[in-house]
Amino acid sequence: EGHQTMLLSRTKTTEEAANAQKSKKGKQHKKKLPTLESFLEKRDYVGALTLLEFSEGAGKPIDKHSEWVAYCSFHFGDYPRALKEYKKLASQPDCDPSIWLYLGCCCFSLGMYDEATAAAKKGPECPLQNRLLFHLAHKAGDEKLLMIHHQNLQDNFEDELSLASIHYLRSHFQEAIDIYKRVILEHPNLDALHVYVALCYYKLDYYDVSQEILANYLTAHPDSAVSLNLKACNFFRLYNGKAAEAELMLLQEKASASFTFAQDLIKHNLVVFREGQGALQVLPKLMDVIPEARLNLVIYYLRNNDLDEAFKLVQDIEPATPQEYILKGVVNASVGQEQDSKDHLKLAQQYFQLVGGSASECDTIPGRQCMASCFFLMEQFEDVLVYLTSIKSYFFQEDTFHLNYGQALASTSKWREAEEAFLLVQSERLKNDYIYLSWLARCYIMNQKARLAWELYLRMETSTESYMLLQLIANDCYKMGAFYYSAKAFDVLERLDPNPEYWEGKRGACIGVFQLIIARQEPRESLREVMTMLRNSSNNPQVAEIVRVMKKWAKENRVAVM
Repeated sequence: EGHQTMLLSRTKTTEEAANAQKSKKGKQHKKKLPTLESFLEKRDYVGALTLLEFSEGAGKPIDKHSEWVAYCSFHFGDYPRALKEYKKLASQPDCDPSIWLYLGCCCFSLGMYDEATAAAKKGPECPLQNRLLFHLAHKAGDEKLLMIHHQNLQDNFEDELSLASIHYLRSHFQEAIDIYKRVILEHPNLDALHVYVALCYYKLDYYDVSQEILANYLTAHPDSAVSLNLKACNFFRLYNGKAAEAELMLLQEKASASFTFAQDLIKHNLVVFREGQGALQVLPKLMDVIPEARLNLVIYYLRNNDLDEAFKLVQDIEPATPQEYILKGVVNASVGQEQDSKDHLKLAQQYFQLVGGSASECDTIPGRQCMASCFFLMEQFEDVLVYLTSIKSYFFQEDTFHLNYGQALASTSKWREAEEAFLLVQSERLKNDYIYLSWLARCYIMNQKARLAWELYLRMETSTESYMLLQLIANDCYKMGAFYYSAKAFDVLERLDPNPEYWEGKRGACIGVFQLIIARQEPRESLREVMTMLRNSSNNPQVAEIVRVMKKWAKENRVAVM
């Protein structure tokens, strides 16, 4: 799925607000250069950095030049430059201790968590230090430390937003929504929080709700890269890849060449929206930039049946999110079925159960799919149907769902519904797969449509799989009393392999057809073909006697068999 990130807060610092007041007083000077405060108000950090560099080059640097360069670089997303500036400031003897916290924030944004922790501890004890250490504890997976910093959070909106983001990162989306809505009521000027709420609803699979919330924000902020990207992702889920791609093109038009994050995001999501087109050229380069790139590359390998590459990539992933657990489950299930490995299948079952049984995922569509997959691997198909039926309406055009749903129905002897499910599959690749063909053939036979099962065989190329399908048709038709097609299948099998069991099957099926003809439940014309099939086993001494009895009956009943 498309990668999203949280927006930075749109609120101004106290210092910015104070400076903004000063700038108003100087408005009477019409031909003055734009002020730093005016750029910051518009969040134009490129403009602000340009002004800072120009002022320094003119020999009139703005007060606290280095601090402002670091601040603007950080908010623009140029974390390496911000880090470089803060390191210079931290090396000065009269350094403000808060610089260490800002330095720590840069390290955190660059994924340098050990350095971020060391820097944070050098800063003063304050809410910012606690928030930074709170997030670092989450990254380190230190639950004990996480709870300590959680308890130190105060009743202010910055700390509440910090807690909400941790809920989001831990996939507790409803808890995050509750906090965001509360903060919005108290601070209605924080427009960006609506995007956070929309993002949470997206993660909960409420794409229409997410889109509705997002539409209002985009009316006021049509150039928001994260919002435009989220809109494209909603369109991908609600409609299709083409609709999503059209929305993403708007983002591409608005994103400046220097806004590298948006460019990477566009490249990544275009691969997703185009169903993997260009995946090998784009995704490997983005794996260290966009976390979902690795997951989507695994999905690409799975769709192209390259299990070895998918397994290599997934081994490096320490699952932390439901999507990562699901993907590890799918890869292990695929490898387990391919290699007939009970260990991999057991591991897949555990991954699926962890997601499907979790409080945050049990009522989501992926959560229910996971429980269905878990029970599928345990061969508890009644339970599989409970979960798949509850989400059936969401997968009307999903071939893999129809295939799995059909197998579960057939495994519980719901043959008519199973046949309907299998016939909804459109993918030619799946329709030529032996699993699909064998289950559909069995459904046809159980639903008294043995002729259609035979036609499936006739359309197959000669192979091991066509031989296996013949065996299935021969035995299942025999059980269901469809003796004519059972005899035809056993006849081909006996000619391919003169196994005594095939002769016995053919003999029984031919006699079965004869009985049905006598009972007027089978066309008399079938008798000639039955006798021809029996004569194909000319070396068997029983053939002559059986054919003699059939010919005698045919003569008495005026049935032409010659």
